[in-house]
Amino acid sequence: MITGAWALLRRDLLLAARRYQEMLWPVWFALLVVSMFPLGMTPEPKIIAKIAPGLIWIATLLSGLLTLDPLFRSDAEDGTLEQWLLSDTPLFLLSFSRILAHWLISGLPLLLLAPLLGLLLNLETPVIGVLVVSLALGGPLLSALGATGAALALAARRSGFLVSMLVLPWYVPLLILATSAVTTAAEGLPASSQLLLLAALSLIGLSLTPFAVAAALRISLSN
Repeated sequence: MITGAWALLRRDLLLAARRYQEMLWPVWFALLVVSMFPLGMTPEPKIIAKIAPGLIWIATLLSGLLTLDPLFRSDAEDGTLEQWLLSDTPLFLLSFSRILAHWLISGLPLLLLAPLLGLLLNLETPVIGVLVVSLALGGPLLSALGATGAALALAARRSGFLVSMLVLPWYVPLLILATSAVTTAAEGLPASSQLLLLAALSLIGLSLTPFAVAAALRISLSN
């Protein structure tokens, strides 16, 4: 069973490596949003640093939305998803593999970019560390929730807008919690409670969403 999930993960990563230009789109988008935003408001470093946590997280959320619609669509169009249903590997394991691949392809580059974004927005080094930790804990959950929305909207022909409308409300609590952790660290206070809660949410979400994705795929394929 694990072999099939590993093979799917390896295939997704190889395909992404061959289309590395597409992998860079979310990174360029996030970099563009963060670098252009200060030009539209006051260049005061203290004000920029105050809004930086929310800005970086919002840029991460929006850039991740760019990659959600094609998450299952090409596999649905070429019949690969039907093969998933016939596979010996449980569908929830294949779903988890796709979630992991999505985070490695679109989330991990943004995580690596986060220190640079923090420096651009005048964040201090300890605060940047909390920002990176929050993205490392919350990023996989973003991919999991996004995959659930993509699976639910799969039956719609043009589901890009629908996926965004589905997942954005799910992202709001995560956004509030993560930015609260970084803002608390910026004020010189410990952010361990927020980070622990974020880790707990991610563990719960990553444990449940593969089953939700599998159920949504079955429903979408049955229509």
